[in-house]
Amino acid sequence: MTDSPPITPRAKADLAVALRAEAVRLGFSRIGIAAAAPPLRQDVFRQWIAQGHAGVMEVWLKRHEPLRGDPRSLLPGARTVIMLATDYSTEVPAGTNAAVAEPVSQDSGRGRVSRYAWGDDYHDLLRGRVNRLAAWLEQQVPGCRSRGVVDSAPLAEREFGWLAGLGWFGKNTMLIHPAAGSFFFLTGLLTDLELPVDEPIKVDHCGTCTACLDACPTGALPAPRVLDARKCISALTIEDHGPVPAALRSGLGDWVFGCDICQDVCPWNRHAPVSHEPAFQPRGGEATLSLAEILSFDEAGFRQRFKGSPILRAKRAGLARSAAIALGNQPDPATAAALEQALRDPEPMVREAAAWALGQWIEKGVEPEWARDLLRGYAHSSVSSTSADGSRPGASTA
Repeated sequence: MTDSPPITPRAKADLAVALRAEAVRLGFSRIGIAAAAPPLRQDVFRQWIAQGHAGVMEVWLKRHEPLRGDPRSLLPGARTVIMLATDYSTEVPAGTNAAVAEPVSQDSGRGRVSRYAWGDDYHDLLRGRVNRLAAWLEQQVPGCRSRGVVDSAPLAEREFGWLAGLGWFGKNTMLIHPAAGSFFFLTGLLTDLELPVDEPIKVDHCGTCTACLDACPTGALPAPRVLDARKCISALTIEDHGPVPAALRSGLGDWVFGCDICQDVCPWNRHAPVSHEPAFQPRGGEATLSLAEILSFDEAGFRQRFKGSPILRAKRAGLARSAAIALGNQPDPATAAALEQALRDPEPMVREAAAWALGQWIEKGVEPEWARDLLRGYAHSSVSSTSADGSRPGASTA
């Protein structure tokens, strides 16, 4: 390893100005620069994991915590972390119910999806952009080294985003920019060049507002800037591929992939920039998914339908499980046949969720004709209730 070429302070300042212009030209919305030092709040991160708040991500986060604590472990000799923000909030498609603070929307038979997943997978787009920016930087200063990061390495993106002046930590734990809200992706570019750094936003602009904490239907925000991923709808529907605990199922409403509630109720997002990036536009002009269609997919059909979409991360069984729960929370007689089919799904977790959903239909007075004899084969309490870990005796054989 060799040190990066020495450049004068004036040349560094000029390079930083040119770097900002090039980043915007490539399609990034904003850019901030921070020193590549260990994150200031790494102890807070460790404590958060120790308290069990990481949920199913605990093992992975613990394993990579030492790497996360020093950006030089990702790029030896790194002196600077360039943080890049990309706005992704697009126009809500006509006909889509956007009242996300409600337990369920008025789009009968459809499941809600987080805005970031309405279009194509952002990883591919942003990876290409940051690699082009890295190539540009290396052309400006031959011999320098850099590495782009788009969720591909344990970089503390929000910490460095804050240090680089791209926002403050909101009470919903999101990074919030005073002029752009929180609907933006973060991308990192590490370099062994030393560049002038930006100042972090040290004022807590959330003030006394608790809209996000009050709106979370599963209680995943027990205190300001504390996220319990074990209860977070996004974590449950994307990262957690097991049964959803019974106590949390009603809180999921009709969300099947991710959740935007704590961001949509945030006053700072009322005037968030609208992105016209083609890759972020809703696929097929729709921001919701047909629950019946989700339940009809086999593995090949699921992969074909969501090729190039972030939704692939949920996996077929996880998405089908969430779709069944959504139907339990929002009964739609038109989807009865799909729910019946789900009772024969190859995955026990999906069969259990479908049986739970039918139990909810009974409690709500919506009982499809075909299901009466079937459901009487179960003890009513067995169908409509689930153990703390989401399992239910007998349900997996439905």
